[in-house]
Amino acid sequence: MEFSTTTARPEAHKADAIAVGVWAEGKLTPAAAALDKASKGALAATVKSGDMSGKRGTVVTLRGLAGVATQRVVLVGLGGSEDFGDRAYADAVRTAARACPGIGDLAVAATEWTVAGRDAGWQACQFAIAARETVFRSDELKSKKEDGNGPKRAVLLAGKGGDRDGDVQRGLKTGTAIANGMALTKRLGNLPPNICTPSFLGDEAKKLAKQWKLGCEVLETKQLEALKMKSFLNVAKGSALPPRLIVLKHSGGGKSAPVVLVGKGLTFDSGGISIKPAAAMDEMKYDMCGAASVIGTMRAVAELKLKLNVVAVVGACENMPSGTATKPGDIVTSMSGQTIEVLNTDAEGRLVLCDLLTYVERFKPAAVVDIATLTGACVIALGNVNSGLFSNTDGLAAELLAASRAASDAAWHMPLGDEYQEQLKSNFADIANIGTPSNAGAVTAACFLARFTKAYPWAHLDIAGTAWKSGAAKGATGRPVPLLSQFLIQRAG
Repeated sequence: MEFSTTTARPEAHKADAIAVGVWAEGKLTPAAAALDKASKGALAATVKSGDMSGKRGTVVTLRGLAGVATQRVVLVGLGGSEDFGDRAYADAVRTAARACPGIGDLAVAATEWTVAGRDAGWQACQFAIAARETVFRSDELKSKKEDGNGPKRAVLLAGKGGDRDGDVQRGLKTGTAIANGMALTKRLGNLPPNICTPSFLGDEAKKLAKQWKLGCEVLETKQLEALKMKSFLNVAKGSALPPRLIVLKHSGGGKSAPVVLVGKGLTFDSGGISIKPAAAMDEMKYDMCGAASVIGTMRAVAELKLKLNVVAVVGACENMPSGTATKPGDIVTSMSGQTIEVLNTDAEGRLVLCDLLTYVERFKPAAVVDIATLTGACVIALGNVNSGLFSNTDGLAAELLAASRAASDAAWHMPLGDEYQEQLKSNFADIANIGTPSNAGAVTAACFLARFTKAYPWAHLDIAGTAWKSGAAKGATGRPVPLLSQFLIQRAG
């Protein structure tokens, strides 16, 4: 889907369809009122008759209205104006797009669907993200492709006044880049583990780097051995597929210290010797969504040409049971020199990340954020609404929370206290890889990672509950690409 803006009057703009809003109170939005006036009351009559209630999610299409240049007018129910928030706005955009499957051009007067505290730039950004969701398909491996469920082009009726035109243009540009990053993240997440392997991720990173002029390096087993990444390598050794460490670099900030994004890339997680239950194990292909979100964010960063140095580091491997796999009770030595007693091989993501968090010290980072589908405990704590946020620096945590609010990509600040470190004591090594079962599992996982982040400001996003959906809507969500992109935009600004 392509995006553009126009300041044309709604009744004069020519498109295959135009979408305008109706509030649950029965009031027409300004663009709807303009179309109503041009058509001599056709829209008001539709509301008065009860055909359009204005209830959130409702939609009515009127055709061939006299005085209106566009042949198809789509009335979108917005719900109550008093409680119209971020989610309602995105839902309304999606409703408008889905009402017009397979058409060429859809014009939407969405900047007048007012959300308290949000400006026209935010509306334009979220418009692009929400509209693109309606046309995303995971039919790459289907013999028969799915029919489109939205327009080919979306035009945002922007209105006029002050700096509004510039704000809308910038917002639409930002939203398009984020939507593109989310689409890449979802594609990688949804691919099956026999295709999306560690080497495949490395190849995809190289393609992205070539397309967007990013620096790229993909390290293989011998190089990881030379770096003494034994914790990472021990997770991978049960699999027939060799691991990859992927580094992408966007150099837009001169000589300034980079922001580093670190992604967990378990392309399949069986649990290893501590094997998972068979039910829903297919969803463990999503255990690389941290890596996918980092790669997708780098695409957005490159498209926006942010004036910021950003480094992405991904650790990609499989966690499989075999005669060579790590066993419960094994002790491994991390790149940092700390020894780790592996009490549960299904707590493997932190064993990969700890070596990556040591590796990134070489970049002398201004800040490091790791992103991982790390714990089921975070899903229990926060469900699929908020990503769990942990940090060793209050200022960095505040930045990420502000970005989450600005991007409508929710996160919740979780504790990271020394009291929890007690659970990670081992009689035989410097640290155990799990704490007490069923006791603050998301927190103790973050505490484990914190032991490897003394050299820089660091934050951890546990996205186990937000990176994908199960059930009939099964699929990767593209989160937290909006949060990460907004965080980097703020840093660049």
